[in-house]
Amino acid sequence: MKEEDKRNSNEQPLKDVIDKLLKAYSLDHKMKELDVIANWEILMGKAVAFRTKEITIKNRRMRLVIDSSVMREELSHGKQLIIDRVNEFAGFEVINDIWFA
Repeated sequence: MKEEDKRNSNEQPLKDVIDKLLKAYSLDHKMKELDVIANWEILMGKAVAFRTKEITIKNRRMRLVIDSSVMREELSHGKQLIIDRVNEFAGFEVINDIWFA
């Protein structure tokens, strides 16, 4: 086998290598949390994103600081829908509860 053939047989797409690295160091979950936060407007729309002042995720619990009591109340009624939407976006369970503040 030529040297070039050996090198080609071990090549992998960079995405696959990064995914394996993140999994090996248990960082894939944290990266998905950050991805959810960065895409909050896409997930929930401009109106909700505008009223959302802070988003944190810790121990699979999302904490949302909403500056409108009316919107906070509305969102609390759709809590499970938000959880489902976030987890579907992430591809696995990133959150299982939401707290509103």
